[in-house]
Amino acid sequence: MLKFRCLRSLQKFVSIHASVHNHFNRERHLTNREMFKLKRITALAEWQQLAKA
Repeated sequence: MLKFRCLRSLQKFVSIHASVHNHFNRERHLTNREMFKLKRITALAEWQQLAKA
């Protein structure tokens, strides 16, 4: 956090990071490995589709 020179850029980074983290956070301890991998692949494909637009 010390590398950000102004508060506005820090806030922008944190807001983007939070949305990305929420998109990929799948609470792994609640699912088995196969379901976790399937959800991660699905989330990554969706993120790549959004990033293209």
